[in-house]
Order: sequence, then C-alpha cells, then structure tokens
Amino acid sequence: QVQLVESGGGSVQPGGSLKLSCAASGFTFSNYAINWYRQAPGKERELVAAITIFGTSTTYADSVKGRFTISRDNAKNTAYLQMSSLKPEDTAVYYCNAHRSWAPRDYWGQGTQVTVSS
Repeated sequence: QVQLVESGGGSVQPGGSLKLSCAASGFTFSNYAINWYRQAPGKERELVAAITIFGTSTTYADSVKGRFTISRDNAKNTAYLQMSSLKPEDTAVYYCNAHRSWAPRDYWGQGTQVTVSS
C-alpha cells in the first residue's frame, strides 16, 4: 500500500521554526523527486520546494528562498522541509508530493497544517 505521511506541522509564532517530515512507503522512494506544496485558504496550491531523486538539486519558490530547506534521506524513505523565520503568510496546509517523470506517476500525502500567528 502506497503511503506518504506528513508530520511536524503545528502552530508557531512569527519568526519561529518547524520541520516537516514526509515518510514514504509502498513504492521505491529513490525513484521519485519530492515536492512540497502548500495551499492557504482561498488560494491555489503552490509549489514551495523541490528536490531531485538523489538530492543533488533543489529549487524554491521566491517567497521561501533563504528561509526553507528541503532535504531527503533515501535510506529512511523520508523527505524533510525545514522552515525558519516563519511568517503569517506561510500559514497553509503543506503537502508532500512524490513525482516520477519517466512513466509519470504522482503520490500525495494527506497534508499537515502549519499556522503562523502571534
């Protein structure tokens, strides 16, 4: 059974930090690039960060550059999103996505809520 399970969300004050985890099972994790998306109420889902299969390349949305860091541990079938200097506008549900570009396939997690508020 394929699963992507996010964890680590919660409530934090502006300027705080959170580390999200995305644990994968039921498929070959190292064959998939990992993307973190977020969706705020009333807004479209947006790509926040992406990491290639072996973690050699990462990309970030301009809004999070310098504050968020995406990483992965293929031995643990887990990806991470370290979020620092959080702002109220980072409040959203964060989703982990596993994407395979050859023989295209996507898996999604259920999402984890991040709330940044004083």
